[in-house]
Amino acid sequence: MKLDYLDQLESEAIYIMREVAGQFERPALLFSGGKDSITLVHLALKAFRPGKFPFPLVHIDTGHNFQEALDFRDDLANRIGEKLIVRYVEDTIREKKLKEPTGRNATRNGLQTFTLLDTIEEFEFDACIGGARRDEEKARAKERVFSVRDEFGSWDPKRQRPELWNLYNGRIHKGENVRVFPISNWTELDVWNYIRREKIALPSIYFAHERELIVRDGKLMATAGGVIKPEADDQIVTRRVRFRTVGDISCTAASESQADTLDAVIDEIQATRISERGETRMDDQLSEAAMEDRKKGGYF
Repeated sequence: MKLDYLDQLESEAIYIMREVAGQFERPALLFSGGKDSITLVHLALKAFRPGKFPFPLVHIDTGHNFQEALDFRDDLANRIGEKLIVRYVEDTIREKKLKEPTGRNATRNGLQTFTLLDTIEEFEFDACIGGARRDEEKARAKERVFSVRDEFGSWDPKRQRPELWNLYNGRIHKGENVRVFPISNWTELDVWNYIRREKIALPSIYFAHERELIVRDGKLMATAGGVIKPEADDQIVTRRVRFRTVGDISCTAASESQADTLDAVIDEIQATRISERGETRMDDQLSEAAMEDRKKGGYF
């Protein structure tokens, strides 16, 4: 029987997850309550049920996340009966006496790296599964499915291993770890088509709704939780929007949209020529190499 392209992507992702279970002693699945990590959880259910996951779900919480995503995260972990570990950037700031960014577009997003590396050390994780896709940002396309990080969590694009014939080399030295991307070959549209086919539930924030927003530098930023403080030249508006990605509130912009169903969202994505991070993630627009620089420092 010939598999369609979604079956092929699913089969590859499940194979990769089982490789992680077979090759590593203490893996983890990074789970934020966003659509990509929700898709990973769905794939893990297919890969390992009726057994338990061979890894916990782990979230690095900046304290500035969208409540809709956090509520969905907790509900899903509880519903499937899997362990959820949450570690907080705010605790890391306090314990390590880190200087929190201040100013007009300040964000804690970059500080996630410290908390992530501490969490990897705390639980001795040797592999962390994440939902990165190659169409998100150009630095992502430089990584392999098994992306080795050194004992400091740093990523060196020159140390990428060949992955011929779907053979994945998980051998690492003590202190190193591997970031694993089972949906590395998927696009944003693939994820949405898969969500529609599999009838996967998502947080409401991904669909069009009315919301109070701050218009800043041409972007629509959420007022949720008081994370972004309005300034004199900011305009407060109410618009019908949805979020293509649900990162930190401080650096994630909304898109004006009428797409309040899966079909409408997919139609909208098919028509756009701008990547989700290119359109809505302010932290990726700081420089041409913003993502790559963060990854070299230990960012996921």
